[in-house]
Amino acid sequence: MLGKGSKLFSILFLKCPRCHEGAFLQGNPYELSKFNKVREHCPKCELKYKIEPSFYYGSMYVSYGVGVALAIAVYMLILIFGLDLSLVGIFGSIVVVLVLLMPYIGAVSKSIWANFFFKYDKKIAEKVR
Repeated sequence: MLGKGSKLFSILFLKCPRCHEGAFLQGNPYELSKFNKVREHCPKCELKYKIEPSFYYGSMYVSYGVGVALAIAVYMLILIFGLDLSLVGIFGSIVVVLVLLMPYIGAVSKSIWANFFFKYDKKIAEKVR
């Protein structure tokens, strides 16, 4: 389920949506000088990541959804573990988690967006290995 060939692999490990080999971003999401910059092409299969100008603006909608899902997950974990936090404590916990994960959320959102438009090609993946 999480091996090469699954969209989840490409999304979570920030790999090329077509070959699952090449890096999707120019650097680590937490590297501020290259903060979530998407490469022009895949270094392995030469897939052009930006099919039109401003292509990744749509990933903002995905980012919102991922952020909401994480906020709900943090709230549910607080309830499951029975932490007796006030409303301000719960809100603060959610904000801290979202701020700490913000670079990764942005990167994963761009990867999810790209995976909507590009699909895995086993023949190309075998060629580039």
